[in-house]
Amino acid sequence: MLSTFALLAALAFAAVRGAPSSAATPCTGTIASLDDVDDAVKCTVVNIMSFTVPAGETFNVELADDSVVNMMGDVAFGNQTWDGPLFQISGDNVTFNGNGHTFDGGGPFYWDGQGGNGGVTKPAPMMKIKISGVFTNVRVLNSPERVYSVSNPGPLVMSNLTVDNSAGNEPNSKSDGQPAGHNTDGFDVSTTDLVIEDSTVINQDDCLAINKGSNIVFQRNTCSFGHGISIGSISSGAVVSGIVIQDNNVIENDQAIRIKTDATATNASVSNVTYSGNTASQLRMFGVLIDQSYPDTLGTPGNGVQVSDINFVGSTNTFAVSSDAERVAVNCGEGSCLGTWDWSALVVTGGSAGPINNFSGIEDFSQ
Repeated sequence: MLSTFALLAALAFAAVRGAPSSAATPCTGTIASLDDVDDAVKCTVVNIMSFTVPAGETFNVELADDSVVNMMGDVAFGNQTWDGPLFQISGDNVTFNGNGHTFDGGGPFYWDGQGGNGGVTKPAPMMKIKISGVFTNVRVLNSPERVYSVSNPGPLVMSNLTVDNSAGNEPNSKSDGQPAGHNTDGFDVSTTDLVIEDSTVINQDDCLAINKGSNIVFQRNTCSFGHGISIGSISSGAVVSGIVIQDNNVIENDQAIRIKTDATATNASVSNVTYSGNTASQLRMFGVLIDQSYPDTLGTPGNGVQVSDINFVGSTNTFAVSSDAERVAVNCGEGSCLGTWDWSALVVTGGSAGPINNFSGIEDFSQ
Protein backbone atom coordinates (compact mmCIF):
# COMPACT_ATOMS: atom_id res chain seq x y z
CA MET A 1 0.00 0.00 0.00
CA LEU A 2 2.77 2.40 0.82
CA SER A 3 4.51 1.45 -2.40
CA THR A 4 1.33 2.35 -4.31
CA PHE A 5 1.28 5.79 -2.74
CA ALA A 6 4.99 6.28 -3.29
CA LEU A 7 4.56 5.48 -6.97
CA LEU A 8 1.67 7.90 -7.39
CA ALA A 9 3.42 10.66 -5.50
CA ALA A 10 6.54 10.21 -7.59
CA LEU A 11 4.51 10.34 -10.78
CA ALA A 12 2.82 13.53 -9.64
CA PHE A 13 6.16 15.28 -9.48
CA ALA A 14 7.55 13.72 -12.65
CA ALA A 15 8.45 15.51 -15.85
CA VAL A 16 5.72 17.29 -17.78
CA ARG A 17 3.68 14.97 -19.96
CA GLY A 18 4.16 15.95 -23.58
CA ALA A 19 4.75 19.39 -25.00
CA PRO A 20 3.48 22.50 -23.18
CA SER A 21 -0.07 23.49 -24.09
CA SER A 22 0.92 27.15 -24.25
CA ALA A 23 3.96 29.35 -23.99
CA ALA A 24 4.16 30.94 -20.55
CA THR A 25 6.14 34.00 -19.56
CA PRO A 26 8.33 33.86 -16.42
CA CYS A 27 6.34 36.57 -14.67
CA THR A 28 3.76 36.91 -11.90
CA GLY A 29 0.13 37.54 -12.77
CA THR A 30 -2.47 38.76 -10.29
CA ILE A 31 -6.17 37.93 -10.27
CA ALA A 32 -8.35 40.34 -8.31
CA SER A 33 -11.41 40.04 -10.58
CA LEU A 34 -12.50 37.91 -13.51
CA ASP A 35 -11.26 40.67 -15.81
CA ASP A 36 -7.70 39.82 -14.75
CA VAL A 37 -7.74 36.12 -15.58
CA ASP A 38 -6.79 36.11 -19.27
CA ASP A 39 -3.64 38.18 -18.72
CA ALA A 40 -2.64 36.54 -15.44
CA VAL A 41 -2.57 32.99 -16.84
CA LYS A 42 0.06 34.02 -19.39
CA CYS A 43 2.53 34.01 -16.48
CA THR A 44 4.12 31.02 -14.78
CA VAL A 45 3.14 32.34 -11.31
CA VAL A 46 -0.45 33.37 -10.63
CA ASN A 47 -1.59 35.01 -7.38
CA ILE A 48 -5.29 35.02 -6.52
CA MET A 49 -6.40 37.88 -4.29
CA SER A 50 -9.64 38.30 -2.31
CA PHE A 51 -12.65 39.07 -4.48
CA THR A 52 -16.23 38.04 -5.24
CA VAL A 53 -17.05 36.24 -8.48
CA PRO A 54 -20.20 37.71 -10.07
CA ALA A 55 -23.30 35.56 -9.81
CA GLY A 56 -23.82 33.14 -12.69
CA GLU A 57 -20.19 33.14 -13.87
CA THR A 58 -17.49 30.49 -13.59
CA PHE A 59 -14.08 31.43 -12.23
CA ASN A 60 -12.24 29.52 -14.98
CA VAL A 61 -8.43 29.32 -14.81
CA GLU A 62 -6.76 27.72 -17.85
CA LEU A 63 -3.09 27.52 -16.93
CA ALA A 64 0.08 27.05 -18.89
CA ASP A 65 1.98 23.89 -17.99
CA ASP A 66 4.28 24.08 -14.94
CA SER A 67 2.39 27.01 -13.44
CA VAL A 68 2.35 27.84 -9.73
CA VAL A 69 -0.85 29.32 -8.27
CA ASN A 70 -0.97 30.99 -4.85
CA MET A 71 -4.16 32.02 -3.08
CA MET A 72 -3.51 35.30 -1.27
CA GLY A 73 -7.07 35.84 -0.06
CA ASP A 74 -10.56 34.33 0.11
CA VAL A 75 -12.86 33.99 -2.90
CA ALA A 76 -16.66 34.22 -2.63
CA PHE A 77 -19.29 33.59 -5.29
CA GLY A 78 -22.41 35.62 -5.99
CA ASN A 79 -25.68 33.74 -5.57
CA GLN A 80 -27.77 32.70 -8.55
CA THR A 81 -29.72 29.58 -9.48
CA TRP A 82 -27.73 28.09 -12.35
CA ASP A 83 -25.80 24.93 -13.27
CA GLY A 84 -22.23 26.06 -12.49
CA PRO A 85 -19.46 25.11 -11.89
CA LEU A 86 -18.36 27.94 -9.66
CA PHE A 87 -14.62 27.28 -10.06
CA GLN A 88 -12.72 25.37 -12.72
CA ILE A 89 -9.00 24.92 -13.15
CA SER A 90 -7.04 23.09 -15.85
CA GLY A 91 -3.38 22.57 -16.72
CA ASP A 92 -0.52 20.09 -16.56
CA ASN A 93 2.06 19.81 -13.77
CA VAL A 94 0.46 22.62 -11.78
CA THR A 95 1.21 23.48 -8.15
CA PHE A 96 -1.81 25.08 -6.49
CA ASN A 97 -1.16 26.52 -3.00
CA GLY A 98 -4.35 27.52 -1.21
CA ASN A 99 -2.42 28.78 1.82
CA GLY A 100 -5.45 27.98 3.97
CA HIS A 101 -7.73 30.41 2.13
CA THR A 102 -11.41 29.79 1.41
CA PHE A 103 -13.71 29.35 -1.55
CA ASP A 104 -17.16 30.27 -0.17
CA GLY A 105 -20.01 28.77 -2.19
CA GLY A 106 -22.83 30.59 -0.43
CA GLY A 107 -24.65 27.34 0.30
CA PRO A 108 -27.43 28.71 2.55
CA PHE A 109 -28.83 30.66 -0.41
CA TYR A 110 -29.45 27.35 -2.26
CA TRP A 111 -30.04 24.75 0.43
CA ASP A 112 -33.56 23.35 0.54
CA GLY A 113 -32.96 19.77 1.69
CA GLN A 114 -33.29 18.43 -1.86
CA GLY A 115 -29.84 18.87 -3.34
CA GLY A 116 -29.90 17.80 -6.97
CA ASN A 117 -33.24 16.02 -6.60
CA GLY A 118 -35.41 19.11 -6.94
CA GLY A 119 -35.99 22.58 -5.60
CA VAL A 120 -33.86 25.40 -6.93
CA THR A 121 -31.08 24.74 -9.43
CA LYS A 122 -27.74 24.55 -7.65
CA PRO A 123 -24.27 25.03 -9.16
CA ALA A 124 -22.64 21.59 -9.24
CA PRO A 125 -19.92 20.74 -8.93
CA MET A 126 -18.61 23.71 -7.05
CA MET A 127 -14.94 22.93 -7.76
CA LYS A 128 -13.98 21.26 -11.06
CA ILE A 129 -10.35 20.10 -10.89
CA LYS A 130 -8.71 19.27 -14.24
CA ILE A 131 -5.01 19.57 -13.40
CA SER A 132 -2.12 17.23 -12.81
CA GLY A 133 0.48 18.03 -10.15
CA VAL A 134 -0.45 19.22 -6.65
CA PHE A 135 -3.56 20.88 -5.21
CA THR A 136 -3.15 21.66 -1.52
CA ASN A 137 -4.26 23.61 1.56
CA VAL A 138 -7.64 24.88 0.33
CA ARG A 139 -10.81 25.37 2.37
CA VAL A 140 -14.24 25.07 0.75
CA LEU A 141 -17.12 26.51 2.77
CA ASN A 142 -20.85 25.88 2.21
CA SER A 143 -20.98 24.32 -1.23
CA PRO A 144 -24.40 24.58 -2.91
CA GLU A 145 -24.29 20.87 -3.78
CA ARG A 146 -21.39 18.52 -4.81
CA VAL A 147 -17.96 19.93 -3.98
CA TYR A 148 -14.99 18.51 -5.92
CA SER A 149 -15.27 16.84 -9.30
CA VAL A 150 -11.85 15.45 -10.18
CA SER A 151 -10.84 14.50 -13.73
CA ASN A 152 -7.08 15.06 -13.70
CA PRO A 153 -5.22 14.63 -17.03
CA GLY A 154 -2.19 13.14 -15.25
CA PRO A 155 -1.03 12.15 -11.75
CA LEU A 156 -2.42 14.45 -9.04
CA VAL A 157 -1.95 14.71 -5.28
CA MET A 158 -4.71 16.57 -3.40
CA SER A 159 -3.78 17.22 0.23
CA ASN A 160 -4.67 19.18 3.35
CA LEU A 161 -8.08 20.20 2.05
CA THR A 162 -11.12 21.11 4.14
CA VAL A 163 -14.75 20.84 3.09
CA ASP A 164 -16.90 22.53 5.72
CA ASN A 165 -20.61 22.12 5.08
CA SER A 166 -21.38 21.73 8.78
CA ALA A 167 -24.01 24.48 8.60
CA GLY A 168 -25.97 22.23 6.22
CA ASN A 169 -26.59 19.70 8.99
CA GLU A 170 -29.33 21.92 10.41
CA PRO A 171 -32.79 22.28 8.83
CA ASN A 172 -33.94 25.59 7.41
CA SER A 173 -37.29 27.06 6.40
CA LYS A 174 -37.15 25.27 3.02
CA SER A 175 -36.00 21.79 4.08
CA ASP A 176 -39.12 20.43 5.81
CA GLY A 177 -37.27 19.51 8.97
CA GLN A 178 -34.45 17.70 7.14
CA PRO A 179 -30.81 18.84 7.00
CA ALA A 180 -30.73 21.80 4.64
CA GLY A 181 -27.62 20.57 2.82
CA HIS A 182 -28.05 17.57 0.50
CA ASN A 183 -25.97 15.79 -2.19
CA THR A 184 -22.90 17.63 -0.89
CA ASP A 185 -20.40 14.92 -1.90
CA GLY A 186 -16.86 15.79 -0.88
CA PHE A 187 -14.93 14.21 -3.77
CA ASP A 188 -16.55 12.79 -6.91
CA VAL A 189 -13.86 10.88 -8.76
CA SER A 190 -13.79 9.46 -12.30
CA THR A 191 -10.10 9.30 -13.04
CA THR A 192 -6.74 7.53 -12.68
CA ASP A 193 -3.52 8.20 -10.76
CA LEU A 194 -4.95 10.24 -7.90
CA VAL A 195 -3.99 10.60 -4.23
CA ILE A 196 -6.32 12.38 -1.77
CA GLU A 197 -4.78 12.68 1.68
CA ASP A 198 -4.77 14.45 5.04
CA SER A 199 -8.08 16.20 4.42
CA THR A 200 -11.34 16.81 6.31
CA VAL A 201 -14.86 16.55 4.93
CA ILE A 202 -17.96 17.62 6.89
CA ASN A 203 -20.98 17.10 4.66
CA GLN A 204 -24.33 15.42 4.02
CA ASP A 205 -23.42 12.81 1.38
CA ASP A 206 -20.48 10.65 0.34
CA CYS A 207 -17.10 11.75 1.63
CA LEU A 208 -15.57 10.08 -1.42
CA ALA A 209 -17.45 8.61 -4.38
CA ILE A 210 -15.39 6.73 -6.97
CA ASN A 211 -17.56 6.30 -10.06
CA LYS A 212 -14.88 4.85 -12.31
CA GLY A 213 -11.08 4.83 -12.50
CA SER A 214 -7.93 3.15 -11.25
CA ASN A 215 -4.80 3.71 -9.17
CA ILE A 216 -6.57 5.86 -6.57
CA VAL A 217 -5.36 6.27 -2.98
CA PHE A 218 -7.54 7.83 -0.25
CA GLN A 219 -5.62 8.08 3.01
CA ARG A 220 -5.47 9.79 6.41
CA ASN A 221 -8.70 11.71 5.84
CA THR A 222 -11.53 12.46 8.28
CA CYS A 223 -15.17 12.19 7.17
CA SER A 224 -17.98 13.50 9.39
CA PHE A 225 -21.81 13.39 9.25
CA GLY A 226 -22.22 12.12 5.67
CA HIS A 227 -22.61 8.75 3.94
CA GLY A 228 -19.08 7.39 4.32
CA ILE A 229 -16.43 6.33 1.82
CA SER A 230 -18.06 4.96 -1.32
CA ILE A 231 -17.32 3.24 -4.57
CA GLY A 232 -20.21 3.94 -6.92
CA SER A 233 -22.80 4.04 -7.79
CA ILE A 234 -21.38 1.95 -10.62
CA SER A 235 -23.26 2.29 -13.90
CA SER A 236 -23.03 0.39 -17.18
CA GLY A 237 -19.54 0.18 -18.67
CA ALA A 238 -17.76 1.61 -15.63
CA VAL A 239 -14.55 -0.04 -14.42
CA VAL A 240 -13.00 0.54 -10.98
CA SER A 241 -9.70 -1.15 -10.09
CA GLY A 242 -6.61 -0.64 -7.97
CA ILE A 243 -8.10 1.33 -5.07
CA VAL A 244 -6.41 1.81 -1.68
CA ILE A 245 -8.49 3.20 1.22
CA GLN A 246 -6.28 3.45 4.31
CA ASP A 247 -5.93 5.13 7.69
CA ASN A 248 -9.09 7.21 7.42
CA ASN A 249 -11.43 8.14 10.29
CA VAL A 250 -15.20 8.14 9.70
CA ILE A 251 -17.45 9.75 12.32
CA GLU A 252 -21.27 9.78 12.51
CA ASN A 253 -21.82 8.63 8.93
CA ASP A 254 -24.47 6.31 7.54
CA GLN A 255 -21.75 3.71 6.99
CA ALA A 256 -17.98 3.57 7.00
CA ILE A 257 -17.50 1.72 3.71
CA ARG A 258 -19.93 1.22 0.85
CA ILE A 259 -19.77 -0.28 -2.63
CA LYS A 260 -22.99 0.34 -4.56
CA THR A 261 -23.71 -0.84 -8.09
CA ASP A 262 -26.75 0.00 -10.18
CA ALA A 263 -29.24 -2.85 -10.28
CA THR A 264 -29.63 -2.40 -14.05
CA ALA A 265 -25.93 -1.88 -14.88
CA THR A 266 -24.18 -4.14 -17.39
CA ASN A 267 -20.62 -4.73 -18.57
CA ALA A 268 -19.01 -3.13 -15.50
CA SER A 269 -16.63 -4.23 -12.76
CA VAL A 270 -15.12 -3.38 -9.38
CA SER A 271 -11.88 -5.19 -8.47
CA ASN A 272 -8.70 -5.01 -6.42
CA VAL A 273 -9.92 -2.76 -3.60
CA THR A 274 -7.91 -2.71 -0.37
CA TYR A 275 -9.04 -1.31 2.99
CA SER A 276 -6.45 -1.00 5.77
CA GLY A 277 -6.22 0.81 9.10
CA ASN A 278 -9.52 2.68 8.82
CA THR A 279 -11.55 3.53 11.94
CA ALA A 280 -15.20 4.52 12.28
CA SER A 281 -17.61 5.32 15.09
CA GLN A 282 -21.28 6.17 15.64
CA LEU A 283 -22.30 4.67 12.31
CA ARG A 284 -26.02 5.09 11.77
CA MET A 285 -26.93 2.29 9.33
CA PHE A 286 -24.07 -0.10 8.48
CA GLY A 287 -20.43 -0.73 9.18
CA VAL A 288 -19.82 -2.13 5.69
CA LEU A 289 -22.42 -2.18 2.91
CA ILE A 290 -21.82 -3.88 -0.44
CA ASP A 291 -25.05 -3.66 -2.41
CA GLN A 292 -25.92 -4.45 -6.04
CA SER A 293 -29.48 -3.15 -5.85
CA TYR A 294 -28.87 0.63 -6.07
CA PRO A 295 -30.87 2.90 -5.91
CA ASP A 296 -32.64 0.56 -3.50
CA THR A 297 -30.88 -0.54 -0.33
CA LEU A 298 -30.80 -4.33 0.09
CA GLY A 299 -33.40 -4.69 -2.64
CA THR A 300 -33.35 -7.04 -5.64
CA PRO A 301 -29.73 -7.10 -6.85
CA GLY A 302 -28.60 -7.02 -10.46
CA ASN A 303 -25.74 -9.15 -11.74
CA GLY A 304 -24.28 -7.00 -14.50
CA VAL A 305 -21.35 -5.70 -12.40
CA GLN A 306 -18.61 -8.16 -11.47
CA VAL A 307 -17.17 -7.50 -8.00
CA SER A 308 -13.92 -9.20 -6.97
CA ASP A 309 -10.88 -8.88 -4.70
CA ILE A 310 -12.48 -6.69 -2.03
CA ASN A 311 -10.09 -7.08 0.89
CA PHE A 312 -9.71 -5.78 4.46
CA VAL A 313 -6.06 -6.54 5.16
CA GLY A 314 -2.95 -5.03 6.79
CA SER A 315 -3.68 -2.82 9.78
CA THR A 316 -7.02 -3.60 11.44
CA ASN A 317 -10.10 -1.74 10.26
CA THR A 318 -12.19 -1.07 13.40
CA PHE A 319 -15.79 0.08 13.01
CA ALA A 320 -18.45 0.70 15.69
CA VAL A 321 -22.12 0.92 14.68
CA SER A 322 -25.10 2.22 16.62
CA SER A 323 -27.42 -0.19 18.38
CA ASP A 324 -30.02 -0.22 15.59
CA ALA A 325 -27.50 -0.50 12.74
CA GLU A 326 -26.22 -3.60 10.95
CA ARG A 327 -22.57 -4.51 11.16
CA VAL A 328 -22.04 -5.88 7.64
CA ALA A 329 -24.47 -6.35 4.75
CA VAL A 330 -23.49 -7.87 1.40
CA ASN A 331 -26.17 -8.08 -1.30
CA CYS A 332 -24.75 -9.61 -4.47
CA GLY A 333 -26.47 -10.51 -7.70
CA GLU A 334 -26.44 -14.18 -8.61
CA GLY A 335 -22.90 -15.06 -9.70
CA SER A 336 -21.61 -11.47 -9.81
CA CYS A 337 -19.46 -11.44 -6.64
CA LEU A 338 -16.42 -13.51 -7.51
CA GLY A 339 -13.45 -15.26 -5.92
CA THR A 340 -12.43 -15.09 -2.27
CA TRP A 341 -12.17 -11.91 -0.25
CA ASP A 342 -9.76 -11.62 2.69
CA TRP A 343 -11.48 -9.80 5.54
CA SER A 344 -9.03 -10.82 8.25
CA ALA A 345 -8.35 -7.20 9.23
CA LEU A 346 -11.97 -6.15 9.82
CA VAL A 347 -13.61 -5.80 13.24
CA VAL A 348 -17.13 -4.40 13.53
CA THR A 349 -18.88 -3.98 16.89
CA GLY A 350 -22.36 -2.96 18.03
CA GLY A 351 -25.68 -3.36 16.30
CA SER A 352 -26.72 -6.65 14.74
CA ALA A 353 -25.52 -8.92 11.95
CA GLY A 354 -26.68 -8.01 8.46
CA PRO A 355 -27.48 -10.33 5.55
CA ILE A 356 -24.90 -11.93 3.25
CA ASN A 357 -26.77 -12.72 0.02
CA ASN A 358 -25.56 -14.81 -2.94
CA PHE A 359 -21.91 -14.96 -1.88
CA SER A 360 -19.86 -17.30 0.28
CA GLY A 361 -16.36 -16.13 -0.56
CA ILE A 362 -15.63 -13.91 2.46
CA GLU A 363 -12.76 -15.42 4.45
CA ASP A 364 -11.54 -14.88 8.03
CA PHE A 365 -14.47 -12.79 9.19
CA SER A 366 -17.62 -13.51 11.12
CA GLN A 367 -20.37 -11.30 12.49
